[in-house]
Order: sequence, then structure tokens, then C-alpha cells
Amino acid sequence: MNQRQPGPDHRPSSPRRGKDGDGAERHEAIYRSISDAIIEHRLKPGARLREDALAEVFGVSRTGIRKILQRLALEQLVTLTPRRGASVTRPTADEARDVFDARQMIECGLMPEVARRITEADVRELRDMARRERESLKVGEQSAAIKLSAAFHARLARISGNATLADFVERLCSRSSLILAVYGNPGHLGCESHDHDDLIGYLEVGNGDRAAAFMSRHLKAIEASLSIVEEAEEAPDLHSIFGR
Repeated sequence: MNQRQPGPDHRPSSPRRGKDGDGAERHEAIYRSISDAIIEHRLKPGARLREDALAEVFGVSRTGIRKILQRLALEQLVTLTPRRGASVTRPTADEARDVFDARQMIECGLMPEVARRITEADVRELRDMARRERESLKVGEQSAAIKLSAAFHARLARISGNATLADFVERLCSRSSLILAVYGNPGHLGCESHDHDDLIGYLEVGNGDRAAAFMSRHLKAIEASLSIVEEAEEAPDLHSIFGR
């Protein structure tokens, strides 16, 4: 049986371009750029994020920028205020405590299941992540180390098999990355450099209870290392930050 070939009116439409750049892929890249700038402390807490300025810097519409800022707000990296617009979230001492309390409850609770499910491939991947984190700290790449640490914890949560909790842990780790970038100590993440390797060791032999106890101490050490000092609000030079 012959199938009807699509005529000119039935051809798939090309991805929409123009002021919105390359659509979803372009917006994802912009989201990553802004997220990285916040975590790397190039955009500081309280810095205003004007939609028109960001639209000019990235060459996309204000509507596209607004969607990206709303996504960052859901992750609590950006705060949206009526009539004032968006700004980089300024974590308070209470908020930092809440974030680490939540991580204690969820991540420690996941460790027994992670210990049951972890594979040799998982162990290799985690040890590689821990190694890269140590190397980043050794050469003074604090922001890279913070992001690798967050990725390590998010990967552990994924191994548990609970996608809902893993998504939540990922958001908490993103929030913790901002807290660490702003209030942490340069050259140190608030814990021993071998902590993640020690944790992997407990998980590798299936000792979930020891892993949970170690995770608790690990998170408490990070929280205790924070030095929360308020910074003055500023208007960032977006062209300089994003190299445009």
C-alpha cells in the first residue's frame, strides 16, 4: 500500500531561531552560565539580575531570560521579588542551617540503601569524582571543587534508586554550593579531603549504618566550618562576568 508523501505544507518545521537564539538548547546553556557564575561567586549574593541587561548580554528575549530566572528561583539560587525583579539569593544563617538539617535527614537515611545497591562501576565512578575534587582543591580551584563535591553527593543519592529523593538532594546540594561559595573557607570545603574516599569504603563493603554515621559527621563538619558575614549589595558588570 502506497503511503502519502508529505507535501510542502507537511514538512517538519525548522527550530525557531532569531532573538531566542537556538531555543531550548540555547536556554539550557544560558541557565548553566548563570548558575555557574552564582556558584563560582562571580555573581555575589544580593546582586541584581536585570532581565533587559541579561537579554542583551546573551542575545535572547526577555521572555526567555524570565523563564531561566524562574528556574533558578525554584532551585533557590535566585530570589524573585515583586516590583524589584531578580537578585542572587543571599543565604542567611537560619537558611544554611535548614539546608544542612534537610541534608542530614535525607542523605543519611539513604546510605543503607546505597550500600545495598552500589556496584563496582559505581565505586570506580565515585572514587574518580573524589580524586578530581581533591585535585581541584590542591590547585586552588575552589569553585570546581565545590561543584564536584555537590555532584558526588547527588550521584550517591541516585544510586539509592529513589528518583524523587535524589532530585531533592540535587537541589539541596545546589543550594549548599552557593552557601559554601559565599561563606566557606578558601582552599577548604569544611571537611577532610579524604572524607569522600572513606565514605566510599564503608559503602563498598555494604556497611550502610557506618556510612550513615560517617555522612552525618561529614555534613556537620561542613556546616560548622561556615563563616556567615553579610555582604553589601552590588550591581554586577554582566558583560565582564559573562565575557561578552
